[in-house]
Amino acid sequence: MDGAVQVIRSRSNPLLVQLRQLTQDPAAYRKVGALWLEGDHLCRAALAHGVVPQQVIFDERALGEPALQVLAHAAGRVVVLPSALFASISTLESPAGVGWLVDLPAPAEIEPAASTLVLDRVQDAGNVGSILRSAAAFGVRQVLALKGTASLWSPKVLRAGMGAHFGLALREGLEIEALKALRVPLVATGSHASITLPEARLPEPCAWVLGHEGQGVSEALLAACALELRIPQPGGEESLNVAAAAAICLYESMRRRPPAQ
Repeated sequence: MDGAVQVIRSRSNPLLVQLRQLTQDPAAYRKVGALWLEGDHLCRAALAHGVVPQQVIFDERALGEPALQVLAHAAGRVVVLPSALFASISTLESPAGVGWLVDLPAPAEIEPAASTLVLDRVQDAGNVGSILRSAAAFGVRQVLALKGTASLWSPKVLRAGMGAHFGLALREGLEIEALKALRVPLVATGSHASITLPEARLPEPCAWVLGHEGQGVSEALLAACALELRIPQPGGEESLNVAAAAAICLYESMRRRPPAQ
C-alpha cells in the first residue's frame, strides 16, 4: 500500500470527532467542507468520476482485503481504526469496513440549456437520493434544489443516491428566482393536471419540476412552468411517491429523446 498508514485508537482524536460530526449532522458538510463516503460501492463510484480522497479510513479487519486495495491506493494517507471505533462513525447497520473523507465539491454553475431537474422542497432524504439515481440514469445533466429540499450531500441522501451525485452537476439552497437562468421550459407534475404524460408533447431539453411530498409544486413555481402533466393511475391511487413519479417522467423524456448524432 502506497502512502503513510496511521492507527488511531482514541475516540477523542480530531479526525474521529470530525467524522462523527459529518455522520450525525445532515448539514455538517457545509461547515466542514468535506464528505464522508462509506462503503466500497460509494467510494468506487466517486473514484470512477475522478474524485481523489483526502484520507482512506479502514476498519482494521478490512485492511487486508485485496478487493479494497484500489481504494487505499487512491489517497496519500490511510487511517486504520479498531472495529469498535469504526462502528462509532458508521451510518450503516453493518459497517462497511472502509470509507473516504473527500472534499465537498464546489457548487456547479447553472447551465442554461442543460437537461435539468428542479426539486421544490422535496424533504425526505430517501426520496431525494432515489431521484438523483434516476436523474443520473436517464441523462439529466444538472439538479437544482430549492430552499426547503433535503440537503443533497447529507449522509442519508448520499447513501440513497448510490454514487449518482458524482455524475451530476448539483446546486442547492436556491431561490425560485435562480431558475430564471434556465433557457429550457419548466415542466411540472401534478395529480390534477388536465394533460397526461403519454399524450403530452415533451420539450427537449426541459427542466422537470418535482414538488413537496404533500403539497406538491408551489403555486409561484407552477406559474412559471410551461407545462403541467399528470401521470395516469388507472389503479385508483390519488398520487405517486415523488421518487416513483420522477423515474417515470425522466424515463419518458429519455425514451422520446432523439438519438445522438
